[in-house]
Amino acid sequence: MAAQTDVSKHYTHGGLIEAIRAGVVSLGKTAGNVTVDDLAPVDEFHIGGRRASEEFLDQLGFSAQMHVLDVGCGLGGAARFVASRYGSRVTGIDLTAEYVETGQQGSALSMPFAEDNFDGAYMLHVGMNIEDKEKLAAEVARVLRPGSLFGIYDVMRTGPGELAFPVPWAATADLSAVAEPERYKKALQSAGFAVTAERNRRDFALGFFADLRTKTAAAGGPPPLGLHVLMGKSTPEKVQNMIDNISKGRIAPVELIARKL
Repeated sequence: MAAQTDVSKHYTHGGLIEAIRAGVVSLGKTAGNVTVDDLAPVDEFHIGGRRASEEFLDQLGFSAQMHVLDVGCGLGGAARFVASRYGSRVTGIDLTAEYVETGQQGSALSMPFAEDNFDGAYMLHVGMNIEDKEKLAAEVARVLRPGSLFGIYDVMRTGPGELAFPVPWAATADLSAVAEPERYKKALQSAGFAVTAERNRRDFALGFFADLRTKTAAAGGPPPLGLHVLMGKSTPEKVQNMIDNISKGRIAPVELIARKL
């Protein structure tokens, strides 16, 4: 099992802020007028990007009266989207310091929050780096108020076969903690959640990557801001391996919605 420092090192870019600033300039924008939508291609680091965020988060019933927790907030793209779309107050926590200049650094397995502190929570493509799903579910349950919804959008194991590496969340197998939906559901139920919805997004993912490939080819290369800014030179190999793994039925992005009892 990978140490938390190894996971953080995997995601650390080294010059991320500068790279994003350069992309913003290429768009003809500045820090003063760049929008949430402008940043979405780079700071919503999950399969499907903004469309996936909308279709997933719209299920959670967030509102302006709610304080919401973003578990593994990354660069804060989903948090900015939730604040903009629903008016919610959002607190994000992430293991990688470089990702969270405006969030809070910390582990999802030991969060610096009081019990019953949040009205809802979500995580997007986080559990693939957390082996202890039981402790994760228990810690989220601890900080949520009764009746709150917790949404998970993770890449999960959906069939047999060795995964091809590297992939966006792991350069090698020892950094990957991909698990079956059943493992997540058992962990959630043990922590005091009732699972209310499940959706496999395999076809959506393959369509997303096909569209991305077509747009990239038509433009003669990637846009100024995109996931290649985060993943660097290894982007094509990581994305192709993920497509192959999904196409062969080994993994798929899966949504789970659970309510704390």
